[in-house]
Amino acid sequence: MEGSSNRDKEHLLSLKVMRLTKPSFISLAPVLCEANDIAGGDKLTDVKPTLANVKDIPSFAVSEMLTLPQNFGSIYLGETFASYVNVHNDSQSKVSDIQVKTDLQTASQRLTLSTTTTPNNADLDPEGSIDDVVNHEVKELGTHILVCAVSYAAPSGEKMYFRKFFKFQVLKPLDVKTKFYNAESDEVYLEAQIQNITNSPMCMEKVNLEPSAKYNVRELNSVERTQSNETTFGKLSYLNPMDVRQYLYCLTAKQHPGSQKVILKGVSNIGKLDIVWRTNLGERGRLQTSQLERVAPGYGDVRLAINEVPDGVQIEKPFNFKCQITSCCDRTMELRLVLTNTTKGLHWIGVSGKQLGKLGPGASMDIDLTLMASVPGLLSISGLRLTDQYLKRTYEHDDIAQVFVYTNLEGA
Repeated sequence: MEGSSNRDKEHLLSLKVMRLTKPSFISLAPVLCEANDIAGGDKLTDVKPTLANVKDIPSFAVSEMLTLPQNFGSIYLGETFASYVNVHNDSQSKVSDIQVKTDLQTASQRLTLSTTTTPNNADLDPEGSIDDVVNHEVKELGTHILVCAVSYAAPSGEKMYFRKFFKFQVLKPLDVKTKFYNAESDEVYLEAQIQNITNSPMCMEKVNLEPSAKYNVRELNSVERTQSNETTFGKLSYLNPMDVRQYLYCLTAKQHPGSQKVILKGVSNIGKLDIVWRTNLGERGRLQTSQLERVAPGYGDVRLAINEVPDGVQIEKPFNFKCQITSCCDRTMELRLVLTNTTKGLHWIGVSGKQLGKLGPGASMDIDLTLMASVPGLLSISGLRLTDQYLKRTYEHDDIAQVFVYTNLEGA
């Protein structure tokens, strides 16, 4: 790691800082040619194999040997930055009262990673060293500066001090996008798209949704028919550079026993995504998103939900379906049900103008309705009207469900 300091040659001590990271495999450029080429045939035997060649696979591009990093490399958000700090006595004299302090400066804060002093004010002999290893989980993007400060007392008793600065960039490893889908029921589906924007493949170890106190979560990324917790992505959970993977979760609002149905309004916190991955030779990285927010759909004062409806019905035969009415306002309503035949070929059977009674804030009631179709095809159920007798306000509900009407072909 490169750094900068002032008047290094005037000091008795020297400071070296190296990043601790995993080694990598040596990459080869194998010599390949056809047998009828000039360099082909027996001429290939003259090419001496190197120590890095894979046994019995001379044309394999990745060797069996490892190489130490030759440069600082890339640091990604969520990884653990580890560095080795060495203070060495280059002089021929003993040095005392040595203190080594390592700080990390980011765009928003300054963190103290380590403070090392000589025990009991002991002296550091010539050619002696003080070693330290600092670790920090990187949680910010952008420029980071590692500040290493060394203070000591020279043999003359003079207090000496110098610093070195080491600058590096923290990059973004993943691109996370989220989408919400509101079902007709109280379920909310969250799709998380995760893209690997690094230059190397990574193994996705864990992608969990930690819900807020308002929701229960069920992940939909495993194969239910197996008992080995196999994911829908297969046994190998690798994500190559620039690849995108979708994760799906189902959320439901928590309902307390004996209490009214919970109606979530406005913006609510869903929870956080916790992502853990490994790269290269098992280097671990972890990211946790900020609180994901969902805008609840607006139902107005009254919400109508379908509890049960047949997929297909026979023409000219009555069929039943069940729906639920829920109050989404803070006042009590006196409801009246009005049925109108607005869909051609679909007719209500029952009493229109029926009084449903009072419905308190957050309360629900179930109603059973009957229809009959006179034409075949895919028909939409419409024409249900709810009138609040107190405010004389009517709530219209159209296209609340669809049914397929078929003819009886027996005997045809």
